[in-house]
Amino acid sequence: MPSPARNQLKRPAELTLCACVVVAQSMVAAINLLIPQLSSSSVHPSGSQLLWTVDAYVIVFAGLLIPAGAIGDRYGRKGALLCGLGLFALGALVSALAAGPVQLIAGRGVSGAGAALIMPATMSILVRASSPEQRPRAIASWALAAGLGGFAGNAFGGLIGQYLPWRALFWLMVPLAALLALAVARTAPRTETSADAAIDPLGAVLLTGGLFAVLFGIIESPMYGWTSPRILFAFALGAALIGAFVAHALRSRSPLFDPRVFRSRRLRAASLGTAASFFGLFALFYVNSQYLQYVKGYGAARAGLAILPLTVGMVLIPRIAARHSKRPRPLVGGGLLLIGLGLLGASTADAGTPYAAYACWLLVISAGAGMCMPALTLGVVSSLPPHQAGLGSGLGTSAREIGAALGVAVTGTVMASHPGFASGMEAALRTVGLVVVAAAVFVTIGHRAGRTSPPAAERTAAGGEVKVRAYDRGRT
Repeated sequence: MPSPARNQLKRPAELTLCACVVVAQSMVAAINLLIPQLSSSSVHPSGSQLLWTVDAYVIVFAGLLIPAGAIGDRYGRKGALLCGLGLFALGALVSALAAGPVQLIAGRGVSGAGAALIMPATMSILVRASSPEQRPRAIASWALAAGLGGFAGNAFGGLIGQYLPWRALFWLMVPLAALLALAVARTAPRTETSADAAIDPLGAVLLTGGLFAVLFGIIESPMYGWTSPRILFAFALGAALIGAFVAHALRSRSPLFDPRVFRSRRLRAASLGTAASFFGLFALFYVNSQYLQYVKGYGAARAGLAILPLTVGMVLIPRIAARHSKRPRPLVGGGLLLIGLGLLGASTADAGTPYAAYACWLLVISAGAGMCMPALTLGVVSSLPPHQAGLGSGLGTSAREIGAALGVAVTGTVMASHPGFASGMEAALRTVGLVVVAAAVFVTIGHRAGRTSPPAAERTAAGGEVKVRAYDRGRT
């Protein structure tokens, strides 16, 4: 049954939903520019606690995305979004009032749980409330907002780091989340809930636990080493839990999601491309502020704003790319290739490089991100049935966050193996750039010409037995 809200998406609602995405995504990066303040503050975090202050948001955010998307599909996407904004504000309040590092870390985790509800709910409302003609543009706007969130976090965190105390970041998030909740209540349409969307508590626990373990291993690996016992145990535990989820889902009559959706070549390619794009972008975010502050001598605010060229292509190109959404192959392949080449170019920057030359490489990366992000997002979401739009968004955003965590971890590991920052930055960005170029090849091969909108699999009940119809067994 079509959603009653279909064809009713208005511009104020689209802008409000995208603003929610920007705010949720910005808190991934904003805290990084406050680390110097935090380390010398009255909270007195240890090195490990400082790391967890940064990482708690990302781990909870990414770990809960898929079950959070399913909850929105099942019980109401607008309600899930409002609950997410409430949790986000509550976590920010706890962090702002933190008297010690444990309270600060806990607040970051609560905000991450709120972000996990926000991201898939916004995408799902946009998909369900848009007409087929509107949908590529709406998804392009969402992808743009997710990309701009990284810039907003860098710029906002830099300004606060230079001119305000670190608690100001969290105090400002509380009224901002409240204003967004009011705007959502007034503008966002209600979409039809999906009785077929399964919650599957056991599957959710297995999958969430597996993602938590994998993310822990990725994020902690630069500190302990990729082959240390605790990191290897985290990866082994994550693999075991995800394997148990797959076995459970294949037997269950109502799984959180059917792993057989990954039979779709388009879904596999879009997920890989999404992870690769954020792998590259967050590697750049990781070294950018350090390069501009420690090598070029910029202040925190100037360093946060100096990444502005990275937004140019993200703003201008997605609307153009959306017009060619039925032919995603050149968009995703060309976009990832530009990101990789831009990172290789940025790896040549040193103390004597003029900012204008460095900014040119940021523009190349920006153009690539603007080309590929909308098509990759559409590729993931359209590979699932429409009633699972929130789950599809959760899958796509999980790929983004895992890619981002890998980008930071790999960059930190490579830099740590070199004696100076300049040589470490060069090696790290070159490594990441080559990985993104290689991913561009695989993603281009996976995006063969074909249909873009039918779901990869649709579950139908017949005689009490669940059957899976694969619409695109590699054809798309």
